[in-house]
Amino acid sequence: MLERTHPLAASAAVSPDCPAAQLASVAPARRFIIRGDAAALASMGLLLPGTCRATTTGNCVLLWLGPDEFLLLGSNDVVPSDACVVDVSHRDTALTVSGPLAAWLINGFCALDLQEAAFPIGMCTRTVFGKAEIVLWRT
Repeated sequence: MLERTHPLAASAAVSPDCPAAQLASVAPARRFIIRGDAAALASMGLLLPGTCRATTTGNCVLLWLGPDEFLLLGSNDVVPSDACVVDVSHRDTALTVSGPLAAWLINGFCALDLQEAAFPIGMCTRTVFGKAEIVLWRT
């Protein structure tokens, strides 16, 4: 059986040597796109996040992507109800960027204002990094 490896694993392995910014690969996890409203989320036991925010329920995190679109991270027991739920675990990968110049590094390929006043902790959005679509979440 093939082992799934992170596409940036080699870069992440050497980044701890850089004091300005570090990359770390995030272990594969279940990811679902959910299309539905507050009632549909409540029927699954999930809290509705505010616009461009995230909520945590148990071991799940729900990120707001649009008025009726959400990204659910880390759940193995989602039971579809009145919402459309699609497993996208196979297509996504995740990494963390940390350190004093992390926002500056991301801004090299992303035009969002990542100063903490404009993009505070807990905020998330779907955007473009270079030419790739990403979900950016400041934790």
